Amino acid sequence: MAQIPLPSHIHYELLLQLLERQTSPSVDHSPVMREQVQQLIITLRKALAQQRQLETIFEQAKIPYEHRWSLNSCGIDTLRSKDTEILRTE
Repeated sequence: MAQIPLPSHIHYELLLQLLERQTSPSVDHSPVMREQVQQLIITLRKALAQQRQLETIFEQAKIPYEHRWSLNSCGIDTLRSKDTEILRTE
């Protein structure tokens, strides 16, 4: 069975750090924007927690998975042919 690709945890961490350290302080003047940023942070934390649960399920079922750092990990030629197929059907 081929390994199932999952985002690397660092992607979540980078986004969370950006939102918490830079975006949040920048929108402190607006309660509406501050709330939206906080909701986005909560959503990202939930997504990371759900991915970790999925990884646990994969491990228990002995299903291989791998963390991907970019889309290039799966082969740029595969992506290009898929993009071409999508463009043809539109």
